Amino acid sequence: MRAGSRSIDLHRPDKVLIPDGITKADLADYHREIAPFMLPHLRGRPLMLERHPDGVDGPRFMQKDTPDSYPEWIRRVEVAKEGGTVTHTVCEDTATLLYLVDQAALTLHRWQSRVGRIDRPDRLVFDLDPAEDDFTEVREAARLLHGMLDELGLPGAPMTTGSRGVHIVVPIDGHHDFDETREFAKEVADALAADHPDTLTTAPRKKDRGGRLYLDVLRNGYAQTAVVPYSVRAGKGAPVATPLTWEQLAEPGTHARRWTIADAVAQARTNPWSGLLGKGRALGPARRKLRARKGS
Repeated sequence: MRAGSRSIDLHRPDKVLIPDGITKADLADYHREIAPFMLPHLRGRPLMLERHPDGVDGPRFMQKDTPDSYPEWIRRVEVAKEGGTVTHTVCEDTATLLYLVDQAALTLHRWQSRVGRIDRPDRLVFDLDPAEDDFTEVREAARLLHGMLDELGLPGAPMTTGSRGVHIVVPIDGHHDFDETREFAKEVADALAADHPDTLTTAPRKKDRGGRLYLDVLRNGYAQTAVVPYSVRAGKGAPVATPLTWEQLAEPGTHARRWTIADAVAQARTNPWSGLLGKGRALGPARRKLRARKGS
């Protein structure tokens, strides 16, 4: 497959990776089409790769370190971890994206920070994780979080996860470290859960949630990752983690697996996050509003 000036070999293109007969070639075609919309969310960010060499019905593994066998033209970044370092893959172009498809890297998970400012995230992510596969409660929790973010002067961009829930992505200015940003996200989630204790919780242990929707902010820590917009998930029909508008999220027919590789490109072309992920916001004013709110 041609991608710019490079030619990518697709090995065993007819191999079925996802039920319903979705092959490696189908996934490569999708990624070549979605690349212009997906790459802006990938460039400069360390990745964790979710690989399914034998398809989604076989074993999977999560790959952080980049194998020596990867072509030298694929960008890498070495980052610190406890007791050493790890060399992550960074996807900068369509050729890299197609190479990862050939490696059966079905789902890509990204850091919230970029190379060069690796300790300063420029995204916050709230993961709305329902106790059951019930999108009605996800939709309601997203509405409530959207209202609180508006109150704090922060924009939020919704995305179906392609699994069960929704991510709300908030652009920030990259002036705070991971500990500060995660603590702020936790304060927001705790405040929202305190307002709605019967339906929302921030309890990380399932046994403590009592059937309530979990407001997960743990993806905002150092070396933690979140699924990349327009990434394929390991499920029947190849559902896609898909950005959408707040109006679309409110529609009764919307659910976490609403978009697949069959129609995610058409959705991307509507530019659903237009105006939502502009200049990153400072957390100081939002934090002061939040603490004033709690003190009132």
